[in-house]
Amino acid sequence: MNLPPVRKVFEGVADRRQMFRMFDRHAQRPNRWQGDDSVLYRGEWFEIGQVEHDYMFEVLPPLWMRGDMFAMREFLTGSITSVFLSLTIDGRVRCFHGYCDLSDPRSPDGLKAVITERESRLAKAMTREERLEHIWSATNDDYRGYADWRFPHAARGKRIVIVYRHDRGRDFKLLDQLTDAEIGAKLPVHLRYLPDAIAA
Repeated sequence: MNLPPVRKVFEGVADRRQMFRMFDRHAQRPNRWQGDDSVLYRGEWFEIGQVEHDYMFEVLPPLWMRGDMFAMREFLTGSITSVFLSLTIDGRVRCFHGYCDLSDPRSPDGLKAVITERESRLAKAMTREERLEHIWSATNDDYRGYADWRFPHAARGKRIVIVYRHDRGRDFKLLDQLTDAEIGAKLPVHLRYLPDAIAA
């Protein structure tokens, strides 16, 4: 899987249920825990509410705190752990969750810089990759998964989502091969017509 180093995986503010679900967006992956899965999580981030941020701060004593950031004491995999941020962007305090690789001491500040730059843009826009990540994050587990024996060997293990055809049939399709029309159909109405952003 070829993933950007830091990527937004959900558009909008995740509520508590969505937040907990996105903590492990890759729970269905085949051969879970049999290899180094850190690349799946490293750099993923999304916005949460102040209440969710404060709740997570009170769950366990943080591993460390740095002004507007704190890291969770429990690691997800290897040296990957949750970092929560409370950032002032355009004069408004907003909260975020991201996964950082703490073996790289620059990782938390790098995440902070990317979030600040991405969320400071004047116009609301989404890249194709952000649209696909939002679809993956928002789709129920029954309607998404990983390519199995029914797919060509080279596609196995890649992410798939269900698509509905005009003849009322349905089938699974590779997430990264969705057409613009299929992406539009899967996005909530308020996100369908956002302009395309240039990938950073």
